[in-house]
Amino acid sequence: MRANSFNHVGTQAQLRPEWIRVDAAIRHFGLSRTKLYELITDRKIKSFCLRERNKIKGIRLISFDSLDQFLKNEVKAQEAAVVA
Repeated sequence: MRANSFNHVGTQAQLRPEWIRVDAAIRHFGLSRTKLYELITDRKIKSFCLRERNKIKGIRLISFDSLDQFLKNEVKAQEAAVVA
């Protein structure tokens, strides 16, 4: 066993990125690209475009926590609507 390898169960699951790219958000959360950009446009989740000054194109980054919290809130709202 290498000296710098992890020996903890679940270590990978505990590591959460602060910002993720659009393709990673699509894979991780199962949303369509259209829905993801709709949430960004409606300011329901946090994101920003990382780009160099005077450039048109950049890299869109999404807050992992804001997207995760948005989805959790949606689940709670639907559960509350079913109970009511």
